[in-house]
Amino acid sequence: MSRLEEKTIHTEKIFSGKIVTLEVQEVELPNGKTSKREIIKHPGAVAVLAVTNENKLVMVEQYRKPLERAIVEIPAGKLEKGEEPAVCARRELEEETGYECESLELLVSFYTSPGFADEIVHVYQAKGLTKKENAASLDEDEFVNLEEITLEEALQYIKEQKIYDAKTVYAVQYFQLQEALSGK
Repeated sequence: MSRLEEKTIHTEKIFSGKIVTLEVQEVELPNGKTSKREIIKHPGAVAVLAVTNENKLVMVEQYRKPLERAIVEIPAGKLEKGEEPAVCARRELEEETGYECESLELLVSFYTSPGFADEIVHVYQAKGLTKKENAASLDEDEFVNLEEITLEEALQYIKEQKIYDAKTVYAVQYFQLQEALSGK
C-alpha cells in the first residue's frame, strides 16, 4: 500500500438509481486507523464544444433541479453502459442541438468532484458542423432551448452566472484562448 492509499475494508451500497449509486466505504487509512467515505459512482459523461460557421458557440439552456434554476451549457450527456465517449458526444450533440459534425477532437477529460464522486467528463470539440434535417430527438424527460452565442455573449453569461458549470466555463475559456492565438 502506498503511503497515501486508503484500503477498502467494507462497502455498503446505500442507493442505486438511474444515474448514480451511493456507497459508504469503510477504509483503512495510511496511519492504520479507519474512516468512512461516502462515494457517488457515476458512469461518466461527455460534453461538446461546438462552433458554427458564423463563429457562434452552440449552447443549450436547461433547467437544473439541484440548482433550482436554468443555466446555459455546452451540449452534454451521460455515457450509456459500454458506450465509447466519442459516440456519445455525437449522439448528444445531435439530440440536444440538431447538429452533426464531420470530426471530434478530445480536448480534455477530468473528474468533476473527486472528493466524493468518480464522475469523469470527456470534453470534445466538434468540427465541421451541419444542421441535420431529421435529427434525433431529446430524451422524454429532457427539455432544452438552443442558443447560438458569440464569445463576448458567453463571457457575459459567465459574469451573470447564466453559464455556471465547470465544463462550460472550461469550453468557453478554451475557445477564447483559441481565438486569441489565431489572432481573431
